[in-house]
Amino acid sequence: MATAAIMAGDGLWQAIRDEAQRAAAADPVFGRAVADAILVHDDFAAALADLIGRRLGGGAPERARFTAFSSDAFREETGLIAAAARDLRAIAIHDPAIADLLPPLLHFKGYVALQAWRVSNWLWRHDHRDAALLFQNEASNVLQVSIHPAAHIGSSVYLDHATGIVIGANVVIGDEVTILQNVSIGRDGELPTRSPRIGRGVFIGAGATILGDIGIGDFAKIGAGTVVTSDVPGGCTAVGNPARLTNCPEPASAA
Repeated sequence: MATAAIMAGDGLWQAIRDEAQRAAAADPVFGRAVADAILVHDDFAAALADLIGRRLGGGAPERARFTAFSSDAFREETGLIAAAARDLRAIAIHDPAIADLLPPLLHFKGYVALQAWRVSNWLWRHDHRDAALLFQNEASNVLQVSIHPAAHIGSSVYLDHATGIVIGANVVIGDEVTILQNVSIGRDGELPTRSPRIGRGVFIGAGATILGDIGIGDFAKIGAGTVVTSDVPGGCTAVGNPARLTNCPEPASAA
């Protein structure tokens, strides 16, 4: 049942509401929180904007401000909500500990941090630079995830555990990427300064560092604690400090 709901894009919001109603019926105490976070809203965009406001805003005025910025972004660029839906499905599909949509939506800080970045990126692209940096700062303070508004991130992206993630300006991250905790991706300080480009389907293990004008090819894997300062071909696994390549497809190994 959960898998069918996850795969049906048009039914995402209804699937979330159904889960919320079941949770509220099973636990009346938790049910009040679920009703306030999910069941009072008309659609996924409204619920997500409110969730961002709740997580980033320390008080009522701040919560209202973050919620309003998020609502404006989702209304003006519906692709942000489509990406947020794909991000949520990616967690439910790929995390073996998760079978439903409601838990990661309400409780996974990596998910809300990524959606807060989507709003900050929209603000940055529309020349609301101070507001964009405010989102980055609060996400860093509250959620321990710092993603520069000028980064470029695809969809179906999963920030797993999320604490200590830093993604710098102009970093490019493709679709279907998974990033674990304490990962840093950014410039290396050398001139000219350019940022890493992460391909589709890449897995980046906990504590990895990826720096400089380099490319990580599609479906590569970066091991935990690995320090990467040069290109990693698609399909290869990089491990160690400095990184060395292993398990590469035949053409990459030959090269």
